Amino acid sequence: MTAPQVIGLGCRLNIAESERIGAMLAGDGDIVVINSCAVTGEAVRQTRRAVRKARREHPRARLLVTGCAAETERAALAAMPEVDALVPNAAKLLPQAYGMGAATLAPAAVRTRTRAFVAIQNGCDHSCTFCIIPQGRGPSRSLHPDAVFREIEAQLARSAREIVLTGVDVTSWGGDLAGTPRLGDLVTAILARFPELPRLRLSSLDGAEIDPLLHEAIASEARIMPHLHLSLQHGHDLILKRMKRRHTRTDAARLVIALKRRRPDIAIGADLIAGFPTESEEHHAAIFRSSRSWASSTPTYSPTPRATTPPPHGCRRWRAIPSAAAPPNCARPSPRRAPNGWRRSSASPCAYSPNAMAGAMPATMHAWPRPASRPAQSPRSSQPRSRTTSCDE
Repeated sequence: MTAPQVIGLGCRLNIAESERIGAMLAGDGDIVVINSCAVTGEAVRQTRRAVRKARREHPRARLLVTGCAAETERAALAAMPEVDALVPNAAKLLPQAYGMGAATLAPAAVRTRTRAFVAIQNGCDHSCTFCIIPQGRGPSRSLHPDAVFREIEAQLARSAREIVLTGVDVTSWGGDLAGTPRLGDLVTAILARFPELPRLRLSSLDGAEIDPLLHEAIASEARIMPHLHLSLQHGHDLILKRMKRRHTRTDAARLVIALKRRRPDIAIGADLIAGFPTESEEHHAAIFRSSRSWASSTPTYSPTPRATTPPPHGCRRWRAIPSAAAPPNCARPSPRRAPNGWRRSSASPCAYSPNAMAGAMPATMHAWPRPASRPAQSPRSSQPRSRTTSCDE
């Protein structure tokens, strides 16, 4: 190897961090770093696949794994013979973690693209019942405004034409800083300080934390791109409560309507989870109503079976049932698994069984209707794929 190789998987924050790791390790050509993701079971599988592929291609290199999966799947990754060491997620931007000894972090490498990702926040203080990311990223930490300005200035000097503000829970930025500034304060300061910046884009936002100044900037500032990705997660209030989200369906609808009234050209994307434990037909139908009413685009991800995921807090109608006991009208002949390792029981609409790898996904748990026929698909590439989702992602 003539240069270090950094393989970034997952969200925009991981992309930004991977670029900085690559710049920091410049000159060390005998190292491969896998910056992993753990947002879904598929993301963890891609991490393991990337590790094996990197070892085959670079048998003599030092192979390190960092990122969220290095925290949440620590024992499994450490047991892989291909892995030389794990770098804690909180330390992956520190040169000392790679044995370099330097006290400062090198700036990001010279870009060949016009879009630059600037990580302004990391970690999350919330405890949504479906999300594992706080275990991998830790509590929320905000980048000081002066550091944000320096990073944007450096990116503009490298011919970047669009800045994307990214993080795990971007709208919580400033909560741990003196004076507790809000994200709206930072956005307006960036636009005022850099009049030469043509485009500013915001990563996934939590609608419950959008402050009035940020709302006004999104609605009126032409340099803010007319696209928002909202972390809505569901369209029914009961499921939102069991997810421990901090908004209701009405709150989300009011936000989208207000933004579209002020800025008709704005496009709204959203994360919506189908098949959450205790979800009924009525709850599931609310997802489709929400997506048609609010969102311009809704991504579809793989199910994430995890046998360790507990039932939602407060649900009293849970019981374990054998895999063979699943009724015929509850299962489909599909290899896909029920999310979070639970399968619907015939005894109660709120009962699931903890058989993560045995049960087929019930009809009501498919995120979208499948077409009657599918075009032929080309074989999957073995190249690890990078996904840009939010943990809030």
